[in-house]
Amino acid sequence: MRNYLLAIALFSAPAMAAGDIVMHRDPGCGCCEAWAAAVAKQFGQAVRIIDDANRASLHKRLGMQPALASCHTAIIAGMAFEGHVPIADMKRVLAKRPAGVTGLAVPGMPIGSLGMEVPGRAAGPYTVVAFGAGKSSAFAQH
Repeated sequence: MRNYLLAIALFSAPAMAAGDIVMHRDPGCGCCEAWAAAVAKQFGQAVRIIDDANRASLHKRLGMQPALASCHTAIIAGMAFEGHVPIADMKRVLAKRPAGVTGLAVPGMPIGSLGMEVPGRAAGPYTVVAFGAGKSSAFAQH
């Protein structure tokens, strides 16, 4: 039971996000701020936003394929989150740390994804992609 409680403490949202949450975004992108505000609230930490006109270089360093790109890239607890990744998926990958996975991506900017909600418009389906070591696979469907 003690190990179980220790595991809960280690993998709670604040513990998973220990250290800075940093988000690199396309300069001036407004939807990124809505996503960052939701992440800050759920993880109980501020998100430092960096306008970055050369995110392709960051993607290359992270081992992320260009096809997975969106408007912002966040680094939380050593993992990368590209685009409008749902918080529940972020917490799940941070807790499980699957072998070979260095991040999650939601390519493009799908309507209805976190930060891309449009009043009066239904959310479209989208896939959250796990990536790492030059490979990618579906992580979740929404």
